[in-house]
Amino acid sequence: MRNRLHELHAAGQSVWLDYIDRTMLHDGSLARRIRDDALMGMTSNPTIFEKALAEGTTYDEQLSAAAADASPAQRFELVASTDVRDACDAFRGVYDATDALDGYVSLEVSPTLANDASGTVEEAHRLWRLVDRPNCMIKVPGTVAGAEATRQLIADGLNINVTLLFSLEAHRRVIDAYIAGIAARAARGLDVSRIASVASFFISRVDSEIDKRLDALAAQHPARATALEALKGEAAIANARLAYRLTQASFSGETWRALAAKGARIQRPLWASTSTKNPAYRDVRYVEELIGPGTVNTLPPATLEAFRTHGETRRSVDEGVDRAERTLAALEGEGISLREVTDLLLVQGLAAFDASYSSLLAGIDRKSRALATSA
Repeated sequence: MRNRLHELHAAGQSVWLDYIDRTMLHDGSLARRIRDDALMGMTSNPTIFEKALAEGTTYDEQLSAAAADASPAQRFELVASTDVRDACDAFRGVYDATDALDGYVSLEVSPTLANDASGTVEEAHRLWRLVDRPNCMIKVPGTVAGAEATRQLIADGLNINVTLLFSLEAHRRVIDAYIAGIAARAARGLDVSRIASVASFFISRVDSEIDKRLDALAAQHPARATALEALKGEAAIANARLAYRLTQASFSGETWRALAAKGARIQRPLWASTSTKNPAYRDVRYVEELIGPGTVNTLPPATLEAFRTHGETRRSVDEGVDRAERTLAALEGEGISLREVTDLLLVQGLAAFDASYSSLLAGIDRKSRALATSA
């Protein structure tokens, strides 16, 4: 039965679920979402796995069966790769039906490697071999080192999800890395037609940080409060619309057309962090305002359910690009540097993922010790 999520799909946007746990992989709920909600893929990260592993006893049997001398990191890789492999199998029908456009499940390299290009390449290959599915997508951070690793990994034939992108500069660097990787692979006479990549551009966190700064300015300058208030909740969508324009421009030139003639596909922008943090904003705002062809939106379960019940679909991702530029210029005029904000958000995002990873490993260690004691 068709619903509003099918309308999103018909508008050219692929809906991926920003969540994974073992229960949904085996109780039929993921299969139902794929069938009924036009769900086309899935993403994971340390925070998501931390929540899944902390709840219940679903993972206890596999943790107990791990080698006695296995480290917490090795135990995590064991359970995470199993879940991602099973999810890849669940999405294999989507992968085949879309000729490798969709049906991907992401598994992230360790956040500790964010500034280590060679380490990222090595771990990405190891995780790729561990999952051993063509519709696995390895997730790397959108740092300078991450972009360097992306170029090499694409040339090696891996599917790559570049995450934690906040700025247009970082997005451009990642696009250039992807194109360079495809070109290097094509130059060696290797197939480029079934390599997929997405650039995960984060949305709501931009508004959260900029809105906080606008509120501080309004408190300092009450006479400008109305003008400052009008800028709240506008920056993230404006930034993303310019990122979409950048994607279109980057994949339309002569260099790209020559690669496309060999079967290469564009690196799609993926809208991440699309749950609404400010309760004053519509709960599906960051979905409704960024709909368009050649895009992906990865939705946490609550946002997916909200769009299913009351989301509205229209082509919106390239609306008002001139206005988007004016919005960001107005913020700069008020002394709010988007570059400063996005640099901060990248640092915070890396720190948050690193903290989740450390907490995750500590939790696995505690649980493994408890299971060994009770055995």
